[in-house]
Amino acid sequence: MFVSSVGRRAVLAGAAAVAAAAGVPALAGRARAAGSPAYRWRNVVIGGTGFITGVLFHPRERGLAYARTDIGGAYRWDDRTDRWIPLLDHIGWDDWNLLGVEAMAVDPAHPDRLYLACGTYAQAWAGNGAVLRSDDRGATWQRTDLTVKLGANEDGRGTGERLLVDPRDGDTLWLGTRHDGLLKSTDRGATWAPASGFPAVPSATGQGVTLLVAAGRAVYAGWGDGGDANLFRTSDGTTWEAVPGQPSGTAARVPVRAAYDRHTRELYVTYADGPGPNGQSDGSVHRLRTGGGEWTEVTPVRPGGTTGEGGADTFGYGGVAVDARRPGTVVVSTNNRWAEVDTLYRSTDGGRSWRSLKDSAVLDVSETPYLNWGEGRPKFGWWIQALALDPFDSRHLVYGTGATLYGTRDLKHWAPRVRGLEEASVTQLVSPPAGRAHLISGSRDIGVMYHERLTSSPAHGMATNPVTGSATGLAQAARRPAYVVRTGWGDHGNGAHSHDGGRTWAPFAAQPEIARDAPGPIATNADGSVLLWSFVHWDGTGHPAYRSADNGTTWSRVPSFPEGATPVADPADPTRFYAYDTGTGTLLASTDGGRSFTVRATGLPSGDSQFKLAAAPGRTGDLWLSAKGNGLYRSTDGGAHFTRVQSCRASYTLGFGKAAEGAGYPALYQVGSTGAITAVYRSDDEAGTWVRINDDDHQWGWTGETVTGDPRVYGRVYLATNGRGIQYGEPV
Repeated sequence: MFVSSVGRRAVLAGAAAVAAAAGVPALAGRARAAGSPAYRWRNVVIGGTGFITGVLFHPRERGLAYARTDIGGAYRWDDRTDRWIPLLDHIGWDDWNLLGVEAMAVDPAHPDRLYLACGTYAQAWAGNGAVLRSDDRGATWQRTDLTVKLGANEDGRGTGERLLVDPRDGDTLWLGTRHDGLLKSTDRGATWAPASGFPAVPSATGQGVTLLVAAGRAVYAGWGDGGDANLFRTSDGTTWEAVPGQPSGTAARVPVRAAYDRHTRELYVTYADGPGPNGQSDGSVHRLRTGGGEWTEVTPVRPGGTTGEGGADTFGYGGVAVDARRPGTVVVSTNNRWAEVDTLYRSTDGGRSWRSLKDSAVLDVSETPYLNWGEGRPKFGWWIQALALDPFDSRHLVYGTGATLYGTRDLKHWAPRVRGLEEASVTQLVSPPAGRAHLISGSRDIGVMYHERLTSSPAHGMATNPVTGSATGLAQAARRPAYVVRTGWGDHGNGAHSHDGGRTWAPFAAQPEIARDAPGPIATNADGSVLLWSFVHWDGTGHPAYRSADNGTTWSRVPSFPEGATPVADPADPTRFYAYDTGTGTLLASTDGGRSFTVRATGLPSGDSQFKLAAAPGRTGDLWLSAKGNGLYRSTDGGAHFTRVQSCRASYTLGFGKAAEGAGYPALYQVGSTGAITAVYRSDDEAGTWVRINDDDHQWGWTGETVTGDPRVYGRVYLATNGRGIQYGEPV
């Protein structure tokens, strides 16, 4: 939907060149390409699964609220249906960096106006940020590209809103950046320039502006780069000053969030010794009487005490919200409190006394059972920085965590409020040809899920025994679908097997030593008698693969396997495995059950680890190689020879599904390009022709991880996204 695109490797411009061109209107509901089939796209329901970095109630419109996430876009709450509506699914492949929402703002006088500051990474290889503005609550957008970078998935992503509508003038907006100071717009976000008079000097490695908040007619800005002051204000929109008397010291190094009580004219500020969400060990809460300038420390509990087990109780403070209906009522959250677990503190007397809401909380996660974390009980939360109180209901309180958004209507009973909100970064998809589940999936945050129903969170929660926090491998024996294996970063071993199609699991009896530090992808041969496990460190460094022929009881090294490659099993012949050495562009194959590998083809595309090899179901030696911008290649002789598929300009990932009626070959699904755009395509004639099956309103940024069709339902496709969970499409 966006007219201009942000380059993935755009170069950061200097602060002096911040002025940006005006955005161009973008309309929702754009037509499908001629000849493309109509598809309906929905999320496979897990529920939340990612870091909710901000929640914002509109101060004057009952039932209107927004949420932002670090990599999965923004959402609007639909009070009528009790669910979140995604607002940025139209962001395309080239603009993937804009799915991270750094900040959001609403106009108190105009409920239909919404502003988003988007940009996931501030690194040199990421594109610049953009400001999106809407006059219809996010249904359609206008866009202004910035010449600076934002960092919605960087440290400090859970701090306050860095975007603000000026309380004196609805046409004026402020935007705090990480490395380029404070920006100002006087035309509702269409153009931006550095704010004159702002005294803080940004650094290339600091946090810059951490929050912007209106207090009456004044604007306050938090600063995270150090110096003699970290809180500034302006009363006229031109002259800025350091707030006198502000707290100092380690416990008040970084202002995290702030909230203004208009009844008492007091500003509450939470502080920590770092921006979070990780790495905080000290913090405090302070109250400023904005009229007289008096500061009062109102910290509920000072970090640094002793836990029940004798360890240090270290943490910072994160979220803060005031009650718009009850003067002096305020709620704050702890953050990064791992020993005693994070909590919310509530005060009804301006911070003189506090009560921990965790102590009396009753958590109901029946709608999203994975939140039991394999322990039979949920956690109150961690990474609590997003916190909001409904201005129309004093007992309606919500807070975000690293995995969900909890809400209450009575300050005692809490449940996830995440219907429609899916933020998993998905890495693995398997659609079994038989059994109770139509989908088994793995993600970077919540391990493996077993979906018997696509429309509800898995009843058994995440795969346990062991619990894995990030899935690195998932494979099913093609001729024995009840046998499934998985790998990832686990609590008691990094690999497991299942004999009931992925419903229950048991850890491998043993694992190679390298598996503790670098669990990578895994494959099982067609009958499940052999496992081949590859190992890759977080930094991409590969290691030799290991083989097991006794269900993971013993392992032996395979020296001839290319280090760090992804093993692929032949789906028909149990003696065959394949591996693609992306560094050299070489296809290797094994015909002895994975004991040894020999070179079959050379001279194929090379360069990095993103190329993907897939084997067509039910056939021996029928291989497809997605080679990114180098296109799609096919071999029908076990990798001895490859031919480029002329119908594809680019291919990033490819999978198979049930064949069309009358067709003799499985349906092909890919994320790639047959022309100018990268999209999701289906072919029913072995890649002779392709039809686009997504549309401009359903793009989800970067979708190049994995895709697969359903072997039992023609036309159904499952698509992994990097921040919008699992999307599945079906012909209408």
